[in-house]
Amino acid sequence: MLTHPQFDPVALSLGPLQIHWYGLTYLVAFVLGWLLLRRRAARAPFVQTGWSPREVEDLVFWIIVGVIVGARLGYVLFYRPGHYLANPLGALAVWEGGMSFHGGLVGVVTALWLYGHRRGRPLLEVGDLVAPVVPLGLALGRLGNFINGELWGRVTDAALPWAMVFPQSGTMQPRHPSQLYQFALEGLLLFVLLWLYARRPRRLGRVSGAFLAGYGVLRFGVEFFREPDAFLGLLALNLTMGQWLCLPMIAVGAWLWLRAPALAGTGPAR
Repeated sequence: MLTHPQFDPVALSLGPLQIHWYGLTYLVAFVLGWLLLRRRAARAPFVQTGWSPREVEDLVFWIIVGVIVGARLGYVLFYRPGHYLANPLGALAVWEGGMSFHGGLVGVVTALWLYGHRRGRPLLEVGDLVAPVVPLGLALGRLGNFINGELWGRVTDAALPWAMVFPQSGTMQPRHPSQLYQFALEGLLLFVLLWLYARRPRRLGRVSGAFLAGYGVLRFGVEFFREPDAFLGLLALNLTMGQWLCLPMIAVGAWLWLRAPALAGTGPAR
């Protein structure tokens, strides 16, 4: 049975300034995302529609704002609305933790729509450009969760070779390291699959649909190994909040993939 290494959440201290590992994972995610988006924008079908490096840089700025604002608002509204209704200023205290992927997704989609509206680009075109890059950022975020020893998994059999004790949980029971499951599945695996799928031109919206459905399915499955939030527990049908939020993602993703209109000049449907 393993024990969480109890990493120091502070990666670097410069006098009163403290740089946390979690913040560094966000920084690395945005830098890698920018580099990968530049690479995708230089390939078909995006190069034919005139995507430039400058446009990609502007798009990354919109994404950063959408992620931070959306993830925080999502946590406040989806997970702890009563708490923050009684303490509204606490919603601004992002340094205390509390970010929601599903809220971040809504924030990013809103940012992509606003960006596309300003540039005269369809939302699905912008979404198809961005979607294959997102899982790599998610992988880095889950790595940050593991370093912090937060969002641990459910109790499991001590005989499981990779069962891990998380002292932060308040018990010494063996648990699933669910952060690493999410790192591997929703992050690395989904990134590889989407990147390979998106290497060829696809019908408009199919890459976005594949991301939504793929993430939704993988996250839904991993939630069976992740400890539900103590202040929520299990909801209807013994599902977690994360699982309920994944269901519309799967439905919308499947609908986008099935109903995607054909891209001009891409040949047979793919």
